[in-house]
Amino acid sequence: MKSSFKQNAAFGIGAIGKDMVYALSASYVMFYYQDVLGLSATFVGTILMIARIFDAINDPFMGILVAKTKTKWGRFRPWLLGGTVLNAFVLYALFNAPNLEGTGLMVFFSVVYILWGMTYTMMDIPYWSMIPAVTETTEEREHLSVVGRTCAGVGNALITVFTVMAVKMLGGSSQRLGFGRLALIVAVLFVITEVICVMFIREKPENSTMQTTTVREMFRALFANDQAMVTVMTIVLINCALYITSNLIIYFFKYDLGGADWEGSYTLFNTVGGGSQILGMMLLYPLLRKKMSNISIFKLCLGLSITGYILILLVCLVGLSKNVMVLCGCGLFVFLANGMMTVLTTVFLSNSVDYGEVQSGHREESVIFSMQTFVVKLASGVAVFLTGIGLDLIGLVGNSDSGVAAEAQSASTILGLRLLMTILPICGLIAAFFVFTKNFILTDEKVREIGIKLRGEDHA
Repeated sequence: MKSSFKQNAAFGIGAIGKDMVYALSASYVMFYYQDVLGLSATFVGTILMIARIFDAINDPFMGILVAKTKTKWGRFRPWLLGGTVLNAFVLYALFNAPNLEGTGLMVFFSVVYILWGMTYTMMDIPYWSMIPAVTETTEEREHLSVVGRTCAGVGNALITVFTVMAVKMLGGSSQRLGFGRLALIVAVLFVITEVICVMFIREKPENSTMQTTTVREMFRALFANDQAMVTVMTIVLINCALYITSNLIIYFFKYDLGGADWEGSYTLFNTVGGGSQILGMMLLYPLLRKKMSNISIFKLCLGLSITGYILILLVCLVGLSKNVMVLCGCGLFVFLANGMMTVLTTVFLSNSVDYGEVQSGHREESVIFSMQTFVVKLASGVAVFLTGIGLDLIGLVGNSDSGVAAEAQSASTILGLRLLMTILPICGLIAAFFVFTKNFILTDEKVREIGIKLRGEDHA
C-alpha cells in the first residue's frame, strides 16, 4: 500500500490542527492565568512543570495502550479521533475559566490543565506512531515525517504570530473574553482537521504487536551512549533558554515596549522570528555546511544566539527598547541560530544512534528519539517553572482587562523582566556550549568512519 498524495495531505492537515492546539496551550496558559486571571505566577509555573513532567513520563504508557489496541478501524485512528474530541473540550474549558477566585480557581486550573495534557497525549502518540503503519518504504516514512513536521511548524507559527491580535479583535478590551472565543475557534478547527486526517488515512492490515518503549528502556539506552547523553543534555539547556524567552516575551512587549499597539509590535516580532528560523534551516545552514563542519556550525550558532541576547539586553539598557525594528534586528541572531540548531541537534542525535550501534552492537534508534521528546517536555516544564518564580520575584502584577499600561509596573520590575528574559537564556546557552565542546566527539570524520563500519559506505 503506497502512501498517496491524498493521504500525505490529510496527515499534514492533521499536524496543522494539533500543533495549533499545542502552541496555544504551551505559549499562552501562563499569561492567561497569571496576567489575565491573576493567579500567582509561581503557582501556575509549578503546576505547568508538574503536568509536563507527568505528561513526559506518561508518553510511553500511552504507547503501550496503543500497541495493544486492535479494532476494525485500526490501531491508531480510534485513539486519534477520541483523543481529539476530548482534548478540544478540555482546551475550551482551559481558556474559559469560570468566575472563581483564590483556591477555587487554583483547583480548577490544576485539574483542567493536567486533563489537557493527558487528552493531548491520547491523540499525539497515535498520530506520530502510525507513520510506519500507513507507509511501505523508508523513503515514504521519511517523506511523511517531513510533511508532518513541516505542517506542525505551520500550525505553531499561526498561533505564535496571530494569537495576540486575534484576542484583541475577538475580545476588544477584555483579553479574558478574547482568549475564550479564540480557544473555541481553535478547538473547532482542531476537530475538523483531525476528522479529515482520520477519514483519509488508511492503516496497513497487521497482526503483529507494535514495539513499545518504557521509561526504563529510554534511560538505559541514554546512559549507555555517552554521545546521546551529551546531545540530550545540550538539547535540554538550549530548550530551557528558548522556552524561558518564549514565555516572557509577551510580558516584555506589553509592559516594557508598551504603547496602544503593543500587540502589533509583538506580532511583527514573532513574524520576523518565524521567518528567520525557516531561513536558517532551509538556506543558511546548507550554505554554511558547504564550508564548515557541523560541530563548527553548532558552536557558531550558540555564539550567535548569545550575541543576540546580549544585544537585546544592551538595547533595553540604553533606552531603545521602544524601537521594535531594532529589537527585530537583534532577535535575528537568536532566530537564525535557533533554526540551524534545530536541524543540527537532530543530526547529532541520529549520529549518536550510529555511534551507539558500533559501541554496543545494538541499534537504539526508537528509544533515543523517544528520549528526545521526553527531555523537550522536561525542559519546557523547568523553563515555565523558572518563569513563574521569576515573575513573582520581580513583582510583576497582571492587569490585563483593566487597561493599565506598562507604567503600572515599577522601574525595578521592568529591569527585572529585561534581565530574566536575557540573562537566564545566556547562562543556559553558555552551559550548553561548554557541555557540548568538552564532551561531543562525533566530528564529520568520526561519523564517516562509523558509516563505513556499519554499512561499508562513505557518509558525508
